[in-house]
Amino acid sequence: MITWTVRRDGLRAVKMTQKALPASWHVYMVCCADGSLYTGVTTDVPRRLAQHNAGSAGARYTRARRPVTLVWHETAASRSAAQQREAAIKRFSREQKLRLLVGDNISQNQPDIAGTSAAFDGYGSSRK
Repeated sequence: MITWTVRRDGLRAVKMTQKALPASWHVYMVCCADGSLYTGVTTDVPRRLAQHNAGSAGARYTRARRPVTLVWHETAASRSAAQQREAAIKRFSREQKLRLLVGDNISQNQPDIAGTSAAFDGYGSSRK
């Protein structure tokens, strides 16, 4: 937005002001200290991760499972879209979530693949 102001000497000055940009929403997944996965939405992923690890304003689920590590996030078009994606991911099985982490494009109706959880446990090592 451009605002014109008139100075005392009669010259016009331009004042540039920027409207607040709409917040971009993100869906994120963290791996907790016990290896479990937590999914949430936020407008500021680094701030939210810090809140989870500090225990302040973090989710009740992650407070007892600190520290948490960010393992995945994506940007959504709106808050509604982010919450819908979060709900869909929360319905995924662990195997589907792990496939999402390694970059496989999966839909919520796709069947699980047996044994995938041994391939990735959130710490980069295999678990059986």
